[in-house]
Amino acid sequence: MASSLEIAGIRKVFGKGAAAVEVLKKIDITVDPGEFLILVGPSGCGKSTLLNIIAGLEEPSEGALRIGGRDVIGVAPAQRDIAMVFQSYALYPTMTVADNIGFALEMRKVPLEIRTKRIHEVAAMLQIENLLDRRPSQLSGGQRQRVAMGRALARDPRLFLFDEPLSNLDAKLRVEMRAEIKRLHHVSGITSVYVTHDQIEAMTLGSRIAVMKDGILQQIGTPDEIYRTPVNTYVAGFIGSPMMNFIEGRAEGAGEQGKFVFAGGSLDLPTPAGREVVLGQRPEHIHLADDAAWRGEVVLVEPTGADTYVVVKTSAGMITVRAPANTKLAIGANVGMTVSSRHNNWFDKATGLRVGL
Repeated sequence: MASSLEIAGIRKVFGKGAAAVEVLKKIDITVDPGEFLILVGPSGCGKSTLLNIIAGLEEPSEGALRIGGRDVIGVAPAQRDIAMVFQSYALYPTMTVADNIGFALEMRKVPLEIRTKRIHEVAAMLQIENLLDRRPSQLSGGQRQRVAMGRALARDPRLFLFDEPLSNLDAKLRVEMRAEIKRLHHVSGITSVYVTHDQIEAMTLGSRIAVMKDGILQQIGTPDEIYRTPVNTYVAGFIGSPMMNFIEGRAEGAGEQGKFVFAGGSLDLPTPAGREVVLGQRPEHIHLADDAAWRGEVVLVEPTGADTYVVVKTSAGMITVRAPANTKLAIGANVGMTVSSRHNNWFDKATGLRVGL
């Protein structure tokens, strides 16, 4: 049965005195039963440390942690009724796939008949029934990761923890396994926490995303909320590929009568009250236009199949534009650009925080 997860005021400090390093700074997150939460951020942001604290592999320096309403601070990992899938598959090389999946059940003294039934249920769920007699050395990377997930699933845990499980797979397998993990969560309904530095994984897998930086929770929300209304320039730049364009300038006027003035140009846009701001625009919301007043020089053209990304050097900096797939432009060409008035993200220039109109 899926359980809730409550993370309240969690801090983690490594070392003592002058050498102490605070890697988690008062993290507060509540995960509802059956939810799929993604912890995303760059290396060193504290996401894996937080996952290890949830698992019981690390103890917090301060704060509370409850799984299904039960306080688990000080409770051994084996007593938390959780399952974890690591970046390394951590399979037993001398055991068959069936034995790897059923190992935790065997350690719990589950009768052979029940154990065998559960192994086959999990194998069917993961579509690896034909691999049960093989050993890990006879499997592909994707198959090994399925077995690792099967071993965790066989226990029917209250909480599922993933620590960058797809990092060792090639690009095609990563896409396939992302779909598999999402399907698996839909079928099992187990509350899950997934750590990754890959924002594409975060956007495609999670029901909610928690973006972290330097041990601080920057924003938590649905993928759509994180993408469309980032709370600061860090989140805006981290989520999205290619990243959001940022243009520094000044908002003059306010609201529908506003004007955004920047190096080498101006745009008539709804703006916040007059102040120094940064305008954030996704590449899909900037368009090439022959007669536009705002112009720049093409420095890079990147066809990706479905789209073509054009990088334009302007007086306000480099701007990335998402153009149609058949766009043909020469390097050095002079192009004009227009900006969508409905998809503006305004940030305070001094603090980087989002500001409203």
